Amino acid sequence: MKYRIFNVLPEFGTNTYLLEDEQSRQAAIIDLAAPDPRVVDFIKKTDLVLKYIINTHGHGDHIAGNGLLKEHFQAELLIHRADADMLLKPARNLSLLWGHHVISPPADRLLAGGEKIFLGESEIEVISTPGHTPGGICLFTGELLFCGDTLFAGSIGRTDLPGSDHRGLIKVIRNRLFLLPDNTIVLPGHGPVTTIGTEKINNPFVGQTANF
Repeated sequence: MKYRIFNVLPEFGTNTYLLEDEQSRQAAIIDLAAPDPRVVDFIKKTDLVLKYIINTHGHGDHIAGNGLLKEHFQAELLIHRADADMLLKPARNLSLLWGHHVISPPADRLLAGGEKIFLGESEIEVISTPGHTPGGICLFTGELLFCGDTLFAGSIGRTDLPGSDHRGLIKVIRNRLFLLPDNTIVLPGHGPVTTIGTEKINNPFVGQTANF
């Protein structure tokens, strides 16, 4: 599978990903941060079939484009069940904190972790990674890990927000994500690309030299 990165909310630097199965031309959007019509135009221009809209968690800077995508495509909206109400409640998705009122369409399917999602014959594994939010998830393709705000290059997701759990986040990173192959490419919700192997060694919060 191949991916493309869009930055549609520069003030937050949220990475929006378009994941595509080249054989079937089926695609998924992961965390469209704002209702940017350029993303819609790109999907239509390239004749992709948008099958899924996937939110790695329910914060406003990761869900604000859901409504635009649902207007234009017959795609299924997926989120973990523990974050599902954040789609509908600006106070819960924290958009009120920056003066917005983000409300997404409701989810079409609720995830729990452990599911397999398919684009054509290509498999995406849903990994439950609570900590930044109760319903945080990562998406693993066998080579790529789309990890939302769970793990960053040299950092981890914030745990000073409502519903977050610092110890829980560290535990799932070390006990779930760090079991993946070292050459797994990590595509975070903010910031640059990294790898599992790099973070296992160098990440100051969860790497080998971190103090717990």
